[in-house]
Amino acid sequence: MTMVTFRHAAGPDASAVHRLISDNLEAGHLLPRTMDDIVAHVSRFLVAEIEGSVVGCAELAPLSKTVAEVRSLVVDQHARGNQIGPRLVTELASGAVSRGYATLCAFTHQPSHFVKMGFTIVPHMWVPEKIAHDCTSCPLFRRCGQYAVTLPLRAGVQIRPEQPAAVIYGGRTVGARRPNVERLQLDPTHVFGTADEHAVPA
Repeated sequence: MTMVTFRHAAGPDASAVHRLISDNLEAGHLLPRTMDDIVAHVSRFLVAEIEGSVVGCAELAPLSKTVAEVRSLVVDQHARGNQIGPRLVTELASGAVSRGYATLCAFTHQPSHFVKMGFTIVPHMWVPEKIAHDCTSCPLFRRCGQYAVTLPLRAGVQIRPEQPAAVIYGGRTVGARRPNVERLQLDPTHVFGTADEHAVPA
């Protein structure tokens, strides 16, 4: 059984994270990141490892005191199909809760992946923190092809990829389903509560 380890990224991981993002720019519709940028923000990344190799990463980027964003979520093509992406998002969500954030958001060309994890598609204007922080300086501002998705946060947040959430268009809820984010007791050895790494089966 393949074992996947999740842990905080550290300085030595910067090159592996940068390479993983750079190698998957087109496949993952990712924004390019410079090495200097990764080094400066490496402590905000979570990485997934298989046999000592970094095969996935995601960044928890603060936009305000209450809103944080999932950025640079990517899993190596050879490691896909093991639920590494949803687990990375779950870990980031729990970390965001512990830091006092009320909302987790993402901007993506492939919203279905996030909807399956419990996020809701919303108008961009519903995330003004992102617009003020990044969008107004972007050359594609007002011509953006990305979707905005959000997830309300609470203690014990758990991603449930098998139960898609509702989609909101202009304030109208379409296809609402039973809630798929449950209140669960946080594991005291959670990756965001300790410096020790932990492993889970893929």
